Amino acid sequence: MKVVNLKQAILQAWKERWSDYQWAVNMKKFFPKGATWDILNLAEALLEQAMIGPSPNPLILSYLKYAISSQMVSYSSVLTAISKFDDFSRDLCVQALLDIMDMFCDRLSCHGKAEECIGLCRALLSALHWLLRCTAASAERLREGLEAGTPAAGEKQLAMCLQRLEKTLSSTKNRALLHIAKLEEASSWTAIEHCLLKLGEILANLSNPQLRSQAEQCGTLIRSIPTMLSMHSEQLHKTGFPTVHAVVLLEGTMNLTGETQPLVEQLMMVKRMQHIPTPLFVLEIWKACFVGLIESPEGTGELKWTAFTFLKIPQVLVKLKKYSHGDKDFTEDVNTAFEFLLKLTPLLDKADQRCNCDCTNFLLQECSKQGLLSEASMNNLMAKRKADREHAPQLKSDENANIQPNPGLILRAEPTVTNILKTMDADHSKSPEGLLGVLGHMLSGKSLDLLLAAAAATGKLKSFARKFINLNEFTTHRSEESTKAASVRALLFDISFLMLCHVAQTYGSEVILSESSAGGEVFFFETWMQTCMPEEGKILNPDHPCFRPDSTKVESLVALLNNSSEIKLVQMKWHEACLNISAAILEILNAWENGVLAFESIQKITDNIKGKVCSLAVCAVAWLVAHVRMLGLDEREKSLQMIRQLAGPLYSENTLQFYNERVVIMSSILEHMCADVLQQTATQIKFPSTGMDTMPYWNLLPPKRPIKEVLTDIFAKVLEKGWVDSRSIHIFDTLLHMGGVYWFCNNLIKELLKETRKEYTLRAVELLYSIFCLDMQQAALVLLGHILPGLLTDSSKWHSLMDPPGTALAKLAVWCALSSYSSHKGQASSRQKKRHREDIEDYISLFPLDDMQPSKLMRLLSSNEEDANILSSPTDRSMSSSLSASQLHTVNMRDPLNRVLANLFLLISSILGSRTAGPHTQFVQWFMEECVDCLEQGSRGSILQFMPFTTVSELVKVSAMSSPKVVLAITDLSLPLGRQVAAKAIAAL
Repeated sequence: MKVVNLKQAILQAWKERWSDYQWAVNMKKFFPKGATWDILNLAEALLEQAMIGPSPNPLILSYLKYAISSQMVSYSSVLTAISKFDDFSRDLCVQALLDIMDMFCDRLSCHGKAEECIGLCRALLSALHWLLRCTAASAERLREGLEAGTPAAGEKQLAMCLQRLEKTLSSTKNRALLHIAKLEEASSWTAIEHCLLKLGEILANLSNPQLRSQAEQCGTLIRSIPTMLSMHSEQLHKTGFPTVHAVVLLEGTMNLTGETQPLVEQLMMVKRMQHIPTPLFVLEIWKACFVGLIESPEGTGELKWTAFTFLKIPQVLVKLKKYSHGDKDFTEDVNTAFEFLLKLTPLLDKADQRCNCDCTNFLLQECSKQGLLSEASMNNLMAKRKADREHAPQLKSDENANIQPNPGLILRAEPTVTNILKTMDADHSKSPEGLLGVLGHMLSGKSLDLLLAAAAATGKLKSFARKFINLNEFTTHRSEESTKAASVRALLFDISFLMLCHVAQTYGSEVILSESSAGGEVFFFETWMQTCMPEEGKILNPDHPCFRPDSTKVESLVALLNNSSEIKLVQMKWHEACLNISAAILEILNAWENGVLAFESIQKITDNIKGKVCSLAVCAVAWLVAHVRMLGLDEREKSLQMIRQLAGPLYSENTLQFYNERVVIMSSILEHMCADVLQQTATQIKFPSTGMDTMPYWNLLPPKRPIKEVLTDIFAKVLEKGWVDSRSIHIFDTLLHMGGVYWFCNNLIKELLKETRKEYTLRAVELLYSIFCLDMQQAALVLLGHILPGLLTDSSKWHSLMDPPGTALAKLAVWCALSSYSSHKGQASSRQKKRHREDIEDYISLFPLDDMQPSKLMRLLSSNEEDANILSSPTDRSMSSSLSASQLHTVNMRDPLNRVLANLFLLISSILGSRTAGPHTQFVQWFMEECVDCLEQGSRGSILQFMPFTTVSELVKVSAMSSPKVVLAITDLSLPLGRQVAAKAIAAL
């Protein structure tokens, strides 16, 4: 039927004065089934006829109101028709349209197809634009009326417009629909923003304060639409945040060399997930640093913590500042955090006592230098702390008075590192003696550890190590040389070798090994370290070809060690001696075992080995450690005796320069190398008292106790205390190594599920999350891929998912998923690269997601697809039950984490769609609520992209999830299909 006939029918009704009911009955007779009233544009035709004269036609308007009430026409067609009227000078017509809007503007809905719901969003956007134009026109007329002295009429109309605006915008559902429309039609939203600006200018001169404040309120509501999802309330009832504390402690204890960016991202993730206010967040970081300083073991451990606190954490805060919304705000927050910190007097006093200085003072200066504090704030805080220290127990005892405090030394060491790096860049062949002088200074006292800690905390350790590898390599190429030049070369070789071994043992071998490109030169030290140096978790084969070099060179080395009173330095190839020493030691051992050599000869040989360069002794012990592991109990005696001989210093006057300093480092290296094997063989070797750090956190597990008991015990202690200390972190790390990731996570989750006290379950989640940070990637895979599916699919375990442990587990699962997903695109930290992975099954076969080989869960879901037309439009019907945003973003599904997340969300979808409700359904609700709670505005590519689109319609049936904001949060609004799904779900609420 043509619209012209529709027009005739309306005119006939008007002429014959039909009642609204009579009109509706007759209309249905005139227009038999087929086309809907919206397609015929009934609402527009009625409005067009009603608005012909200066005032609206009441009878035709009554027909429109009847059509709206009886749902003959959709809300979107009425809103679209209203927004086409633009003669705002006709007061009565405008008022009639505002009355019509008043009928339904706060209870819009649509139960049709997804396209119709998107149509409603667009129509509402047009109506909002029309209302703003109408308000601006009324305000303009009011201003003119005021000038002419007749304000009453204009004021009434403006009040009506603002009332409708407020009524429309105060509904969260309407704002959610407008949020979708804004993403659909960016240009229309720009027009609305222009309109708002214009309206603001007109209303600025308005004398009526009530209308002005109403207009401002409407403006605020409109401006809040784009940021609807980013409003989170911060936690103001808590002051301690154990997760932040533990993450900082973990990083300071185990990963000083790590880059700052991953730490910054991890801390920001925790801050967002737990909604921590910035001042309390910064305070918690400082608290953790001070606790770390107080707890740190003496020696290297203490220096590492000092470098971490005074050099690395200020750099971390500089990067955190970039995430905050204003420089001024952040400096204010840092100032507030320090104000809070100064109230923790006992903590600061204890740290001052440990470091023998005013730690806060050093920290404030460093923060001020980095632009994190204003000068005035710094001086004010310093004065407060100074006054506090007056009342402190005597912090300086006489014996400490001469000891230089570590913070000052570390801060001075940092520029020295840069200078040494520059010195090392020079051509070594030009002044080897000068270079030797620099290195000699580095070896004295605790200088080396200070410099290494400063380099590690500022990210320069890798280039430091690289320079020493180059120096070590330089000494292997010799030319014609004098005796003096030969001794300098021997010393440079030895010092660089010992330093590199020390760095590898203190900071991990990853610092030394370069990502060597294919065909690149491989240096001697790297080769030796990879093949011959014993490390924790690395078992060496003493019969490996790397220990069996050229036999003629071995024979000449054995002869040299056995016959000469001391090794000649000129033309000596030290790197070859280091590679050949293992085979030489085997020959010597065999000779000793068979009675060919007496003990006196062995002493002479070991004195020769360690007499000039200590690195030969290190290489010899490296092989002996591997050899002892392979021997029976009764065969070890001579090998261990040889290690004892090599471990002690040589008391002779004929040693090279810096001998005592080199022996100190050598002893420390040998102690680390032998620790494992001595523990296994229950042997003791007394290493000379080095003055350096003995091995902290070594041998922490109590003997003869099952590791499961140790795990539950240590977790119970940590939970009772409420925070994780450095020692516990190391015990957890050892248990993770020993038991494997699945065993570790599964047993800790069992402990969480046993907890029934609400306060303790929340604390347990914060602590478990930080413990899982030891290896978050693998922990998340195990938790989301094995433990959760096991609990959700086994009805006998559903009771364990009741509140409070169920809520806590949902929170933990979401936190682990979000952290792991946000960081797994980056590289694993050096701490996590060392971990063995053999207990993790192959996730590709476990969770196949390609079409060729659907997983059991996938098959189960696709066969159970009864409601194929959940989103009954043509585009929707082709949607399989598992289509999700991640597939439209073409996320790589060969990645194990993506695979596990996709399967978990399929499982969630099937639980929501099933006819059986129980604690597992409740758990899914908590899981989704936590996802929404942790999301930030516009975080496309979050874990929710793996959720099938069909889950949205299931979720809104759960009363707690049936809110417009939740729907906006869980759908990917960057995709047209995501917007359709969201519009359909919201319009039906």
